[in-house]
Amino acid sequence: MGRAEHIVTYNQLLDHIERAEQEDEGLFRFTEITGHQGPLKEGNPDYHGSPYNIKVLWDTGEITTEPLNMIASDDPVTCAVYGKKHDLLELPGWKRFKHLAKNQKKLARAINQTKMRQARTTPVYMFGYRVPKDYKEAMELDKQNGTSKWFDAVETEMAQIREYNVFKDGGKATFDNHKKVTNAPTDHRKIRVHLVFAVKHDGRHKARLVTGGHLTPESVESIYSGVITTRSLHLVIFLAKLNELELWGADIGNAYLEAYTDELLFIVAGPEFGELAGHILIFLKALYGLRSSGLQWAEKIHDVLKDMGYTPSKADGCVWLKKSKDGTKYFYIAVYVDDLLIAHEDPASIIKELKEKYNFKIKGDGNLEYHLGCEYVLDPNGTLAASPKKYIGKILDSYKSMFGEEPKIFKSPLEKNDHPELDNTDLVDSNGIQTFMSMIGQLQWAITLGRFDIMSQVVSLSRFRLVPRIGHIDRAKRIYGYLQKTKHYALRFRTMMPTYDELPGQNHDWIRSVYGEVTEEIPDNAPEPLGKEVVISTYLDANLAYCMATGRAATAVLHFVNMTPIEWYSKRQATVETATYGSEFVAAKTAVEQIMDLRHTLRYMGVPIKQKTYMFGDNQSVITSSTLPHSMLNKRHNILAYHRVRKAIAAGILDFYWIDSKANKSDILSKHWDNASVHHTIMLLFDFQGPIDWNHKVDHLK
Repeated sequence: MGRAEHIVTYNQLLDHIERAEQEDEGLFRFTEITGHQGPLKEGNPDYHGSPYNIKVLWDTGEITTEPLNMIASDDPVTCAVYGKKHDLLELPGWKRFKHLAKNQKKLARAINQTKMRQARTTPVYMFGYRVPKDYKEAMELDKQNGTSKWFDAVETEMAQIREYNVFKDGGKATFDNHKKVTNAPTDHRKIRVHLVFAVKHDGRHKARLVTGGHLTPESVESIYSGVITTRSLHLVIFLAKLNELELWGADIGNAYLEAYTDELLFIVAGPEFGELAGHILIFLKALYGLRSSGLQWAEKIHDVLKDMGYTPSKADGCVWLKKSKDGTKYFYIAVYVDDLLIAHEDPASIIKELKEKYNFKIKGDGNLEYHLGCEYVLDPNGTLAASPKKYIGKILDSYKSMFGEEPKIFKSPLEKNDHPELDNTDLVDSNGIQTFMSMIGQLQWAITLGRFDIMSQVVSLSRFRLVPRIGHIDRAKRIYGYLQKTKHYALRFRTMMPTYDELPGQNHDWIRSVYGEVTEEIPDNAPEPLGKEVVISTYLDANLAYCMATGRAATAVLHFVNMTPIEWYSKRQATVETATYGSEFVAAKTAVEQIMDLRHTLRYMGVPIKQKTYMFGDNQSVITSSTLPHSMLNKRHNILAYHRVRKAIAAGILDFYWIDSKANKSDILSKHWDNASVHHTIMLLFDFQGPIDWNHKVDHLK
């Protein structure tokens, strides 16, 4: 097999696996090819540009007949598997899949073996420390490191289990010849418990006793409990600064153990329970790992916050709001499992109430300095900055542990216009796979913490996490080198509004269009808008040449509330577009849907939105087609994106403006760039500490 053919096969097979694992972006997917028709010639009423048609079972349950050429462009692997099964690969129209069928078995086996190895053997690092899989490995790591950190962590955890009365002692267990407990409590199911381990940001080693909740029967009722989204967390911080509230963080100690469980379960205690080893222990509290523990704790904190006068946001139930006494603004409490973020005029009073009235054991309460992996510091001019510098320092230590040296410094995450999908270096061994997975996981969390300047590059590499090549590891190492140089970069919460006074109005008459007199749907159950107004600005971009192996473009979207980056998005598009026009319209559709969701979220948090959203792109043809009522669509396959964008503009949700690509802030999310081409944008977003004055043409650093 030639080099180019091998690369295409490799990427197609990875796409096939990725498609099966990921959720769709509102697209129908087919699950199986059930039959075929052909060969067909032109003139045949069933001929639609392909010598063969195939019957396709869609995920909706519908079966349709489609031209082979169309399905082949979307999923050639499934076509290859079907063709091989039915001995079609020597026939015209099917020969193109022969190389896929030949290599599909080998690569698919490697992928599946990697998935199994990942679950069993992938070493986990947290903040630069190796984390053990079980108690035995924890003791071995203590011995290797000459410390007792993991042993001490276990002792601390078991002391808390006793303090919170998690179990009721049911006496010494007795067993029959089949090792079945003969004196088990009536209607109770026996399960197992084990220890899991973690490292905190400050190096503290933690052990947690958890259950094998998968051994318990599934509940007929919902046991789901959510966690706050990163976007909501950023919004709470932004709103606190906007409305001049204090920000505090706090941790509720052993949160799950504050709640009781209604599950009828017991264990036979192991040696870690000391004097109770061999006893029947009946569950009283919602120990971590039980199917319902997350829900039990969520209900507990829900009842407490309700009692304190707070109401959950309908957009994110982990964000709670309460009107201030003077009725001019809202206070907020954001809940991430047992971590609290409090935006209030007097957060100390909230902590005091939680301690004294509800008997919570609060730890780490005080001015927001560290939360979920980020340090929060004030610039000299008073701007709040979220800095993942400490986390990046830890993963750089991890890098040194993995490779025995510090990463080489680079000015950009990858080379300009690099294409990892075209890499043809050797596949790595099992240890290399584990290393690559660990690196990608660490880099993905850095993105979550605000370092979205590496997002396009990490998204591109993460496709190969199951079967990486040596060149992919080298590229991941380069990203670490870039982080080494830029570890001081931070996400800043700038609350001032951008100035768009020079922009022309787009108040066109859409009444006679197909959309008629359409308006934005504003929820009637949203809280009264209070506090200072905000403006949303959105930048979008598409990169048609993003994936050379599959022809799929990339969508990039960056949302600002006032001058604060709130949400970022970079992803390969689900369909193959043949022109920039089509890929840019797909990106615009994604941006519009995210804008509508963001506007709803703000309204459900009680935030007054000043006006339309300003959306910026750098493709004039797409903007013209979107903003002028009389514009016609010449490329029919873009019709869904076309109408989604135009209807939002007709409804007054947003205005869509052209911006020079050099000023398009989302450009860093769609391409693999060099420092020279995006230096101004990077400095603006991550490095500059002073006030910023921007408009749609140029950004000024004061």
